Amino acid sequence: MKDKNDVWQGTLALMVMKTLDMMGPQHGYGIARRIEQISEDLLSVNHGTLYPVLLKLEQEGSIASDWGLSENNRKARFYRLTEDGRRELRSEQLHWETTTSIMARFLSAPGGNQ
Repeated sequence: MKDKNDVWQGTLALMVMKTLDMMGPQHGYGIARRIEQISEDLLSVNHGTLYPVLLKLEQEGSIASDWGLSENNRKARFYRLTEDGRRELRSEQLHWETTTSIMARFLSAPGGNQ
């Protein structure tokens, strides 16, 4: 059995935007579940953390929302990525790719304990 970790601080907004970019409009539960699936259930999305991030992204104009019906016929807010959100996603994705590349160099650098 795998232990689940909480999503890392500062990465949830990027994961939300990428999920909406890949899947189109989704409600909060769908976004959370997709993030968990992509992580192969190594990450756990706390709904108390997700909804403030969705609100913040909406206030910033990166996402927009509309009311609709979920798969089980319940009223739900569906979120979608805006054009500003797409630009932000591209910028943030490039930043993370650069950061992880730098970290990979440090972690694989030869050296020993002294």
